[in-house]
Amino acid sequence: MVSFGAGEPDFPTPQNIKMAAIKAINDNFTYYTPTSGVEELRKALSDKLRNFNNLAYDPRQIVVSCGGKHSLYNIMQTLLNPGEEALLYVPYWVSYVEQIKLAGGEARLIPTGKERVNIELMKKHVTEKTKLFIINSPSNPSGTVLSQSGLKAIADFALENNLWIVTDEVYEAFVYDGLKHTSIASLGEEVKSRTVISNSFSKTYSMTGWRIGYTAGPSEVIDAIGRLQDHMTSNPTSIAQMAALEAVRGPQDSIKTMIMAFDERRRLMVRRLNEMSNIQCEMPQGAFYTFPNIESTGLTSMEFAKRLLDEEHVAVIPGIGFGSDGNVRLTYATSTQEIERGMDRMEKFCSRLEHKPA
Repeated sequence: MVSFGAGEPDFPTPQNIKMAAIKAINDNFTYYTPTSGVEELRKALSDKLRNFNNLAYDPRQIVVSCGGKHSLYNIMQTLLNPGEEALLYVPYWVSYVEQIKLAGGEARLIPTGKERVNIELMKKHVTEKTKLFIINSPSNPSGTVLSQSGLKAIADFALENNLWIVTDEVYEAFVYDGLKHTSIASLGEEVKSRTVISNSFSKTYSMTGWRIGYTAGPSEVIDAIGRLQDHMTSNPTSIAQMAALEAVRGPQDSIKTMIMAFDERRRLMVRRLNEMSNIQCEMPQGAFYTFPNIESTGLTSMEFAKRLLDEEHVAVIPGIGFGSDGNVRLTYATSTQEIERGMDRMEKFCSRLEHKPA
């Protein structure tokens, strides 16, 4: 079987990070820590946000959590009251809608189409119950990177409508073609005061199983998240926090290595997809996914994914989970050899569909 499903780098966690965890164990750093994370890690994250994102946050404005998903869950539980609404663009990451529901809220979905930012559509969806807007750039699943002008338009819209902005920046390191990631919170103090950032070590440092994420934002939100986490999980794993500290303060060469490899694989996968019958695929600008359109096959995304798995033993993620039934998601965070093998099989599958009687 060839799997293009898992959203995680195929690179091992860098050796220096693993050694920091081993040292933490040998040093008996195995007890409770402060709920919101050890002070040294929060200080290191404050430095990272200043140096990489051009953002000034006091360490007390940062909470370390048990992964990026936990960070986002904390945010939804803190900002959303039952019956309130959250805006998000389609396609969206699968957990946003479910986390909104878990907070008792309702997701209002905005289809983007070819336009990356559509303020007119946003105006039609906002109501007196709307509380926040979620952005994810670079995007999972589409790989879209929002431009400076697009971010500015969203920031202005949010401020005009007194909305919170929740920005998921977990793929910030993975951008291509000379593009640069910009955090919406860096556009000015006014928008920063209405923005909550979620991020994680999982993708950037190939630490998916270590479960370390973090949140940065205004003090009143971060304080509330800290209190919530007090009674939900307490602190993230002490050993993983020491690994994260080494990740953010140590050498960053591993990130460059992954970006170069993903860029090469991205181009290969998109070229192969666009050579297939009834498949159209835009070049992703960031993250490590392609999101090809399969509407011309006449199949739903579930039908396409199931048949591709059954007939050619290739696993892809149906787009319906991301709110877009005309697409499927494939990751190129796998070897070039596996991409070639999977693309050969998928091409055979698509060629059979082309000649299938109506």
